[in-house]
Amino acid sequence: MTQLTAVNKDKLMSDLRVVVADAEELLRMTADQAGEGAAELRNRVQARLNQAKVDLVRLQEAAVVRAKEAGHATDEFVHDNPWKLIGIAAAVGLVVGLLISRR
Repeated sequence: MTQLTAVNKDKLMSDLRVVVADAEELLRMTADQAGEGAAELRNRVQARLNQAKVDLVRLQEAAVVRAKEAGHATDEFVHDNPWKLIGIAAAVGLVVGLLISRR
């Protein structure tokens, strides 16, 4: 479940980057459009895009920190409980072997 969530977060971040890039391109393409309303709209969109970029960077940094913490916790657990993990791996191997031999 956690791996699925991580994949969804990565896809969301990727999609948001694409949306931000497309919006920036739209702003560049409409830069020559006249009118106070258009200029005001472009300024608001640009401000929101800048905030979205900052939020994306924070999200990515937080995800990296959480991934590193999970890696360190796993590493510590493995070093603190090697025999327990060997037993678990052996049990899983036995179950997989039994399932394969039934076919």
